[in-house]
Amino acid sequence: MEIIKRLNFKDAAEYLIPSLGKGLGLVIQVTLLAFLLGVILGLFIAIGRISKHKILKTILVILIEFIRGTPLLVQIVYMYFVMPLLVDIFLQLIGSDFKFELSPIVAGVLALGINYSCYLSEVIRGAIESIDPGQMEAGLALGFGKTETLFRIVLPQAMRNVVPVFGNYLIMMIKDTSLLAYISVYELLLRTQTYASQTFLTIESYTILAGAYLIISLPMSQLVKLIEKKLK
Repeated sequence: MEIIKRLNFKDAAEYLIPSLGKGLGLVIQVTLLAFLLGVILGLFIAIGRISKHKILKTILVILIEFIRGTPLLVQIVYMYFVMPLLVDIFLQLIGSDFKFELSPIVAGVLALGINYSCYLSEVIRGAIESIDPGQMEAGLALGFGKTETLFRIVLPQAMRNVVPVFGNYLIMMIKDTSLLAYISVYELLLRTQTYASQTFLTIESYTILAGAYLIISLPMSQLVKLIEKKLK
């Protein structure tokens, strides 16, 4: 009961709500960039998976299994701390004195984008394979090449089918941006951790943080459902 009496949501809210509002802009920026990267990479991975090049397909399968088999947090930390060192070693081997660096935000965008691209690629590949093969045959019969038929006839239909799934992954990515706190990206979680460690208003701070993510995610979920309904 004593703990309940000492709860001070008013002071926590007065500081955290404006602070989280500032961090929200960064979260949206990182999410949109990472998701765009994930869709682009996922599209190329999916096309590579349905191609007839066995070596390429094998490499992509290994990549997907590696990414999906390791935690996203480990990938974020690896991208930020390890990747610049590996690039520096390569640059030294070719005789370059250039010093390669990654900012926390860029590292976070790359890690999130690459991670989600492997999941999105499977969604896109499944959508492409669900299209009637007769669509490809019809395009070829009309004089289109395979690439042109794929991008002008098959893909538009496939991408229309995956929009609702993409929406769900976008919501997941918004929540996964909290992992970027581990590489010092000043997003919602790191802002809350900083405030809670200074004021010891732990319950209040993290409760407000959870509420902030709900406020972001719930409207997005409803929007995805509305889009899915419209597409049907």
